[in-house]
Amino acid sequence: MLLEYITRKPSKPSTGKAPLIILLHGYGSNEEDLFSFAEEIPEEYFIVSAKAPITMQPYGNAWYHITIDGDGVKSSDNEGARESRDIIARFIDEIVAEYNVDKHNVTLLGFSQGTILSYAVALTYPEKVKNVIGLSGYINEEIIDLKSNPSYAHLNIYNSHGTVDQVIPIDAARKTPGYLKNIGIESTLSEFPVGHGVHPTNFYEFKEWLQSK
Repeated sequence: MLLEYITRKPSKPSTGKAPLIILLHGYGSNEEDLFSFAEEIPEEYFIVSAKAPITMQPYGNAWYHITIDGDGVKSSDNEGARESRDIIARFIDEIVAEYNVDKHNVTLLGFSQGTILSYAVALTYPEKVKNVIGLSGYINEEIIDLKSNPSYAHLNIYNSHGTVDQVIPIDAARKTPGYLKNIGIESTLSEFPVGHGVHPTNFYEFKEWLQSK
């Protein structure tokens, strides 16, 4: 497998093959992080929580490097982000083949850097993804290869963000619905009174959203 990961098998049978949800953690974290709220995900889902490929010191992992210059300006390694985007796309195929889950019902759930990659994978490889749950992230246009003949009508995207997020300001997330509308995807942004984290109400909201898809 291209990535290390942990899983949770469905505890509730579904008609046909089980839907798949892949969890993509944030910068400096690991596969255990988002897996901690697996109980918030509908029981019929096969859950895979992936570990980002870059090992950080003294601990944690990243999907791509982030640097801050002497003036405090933050920049992302977009080449590295595109590499991780493509790795995740191939990892989806590996998981579908290994566990015989429904390749037509794949959800990506990301947090922060994991959300940025979730958007990039879904919009570059729309044939591989049905739903995206984007928590505390934004769209980085520089790591997305939009299709010349886009087929995005099937994509469902849920966005949420903290109004007092000091890591990724809410203004970055507020651009997401407009960007998606321009390429034919309707979405909304749910805002919660938290920083760079997930509000308790957020869990109930995205679970309800996912069950409706």
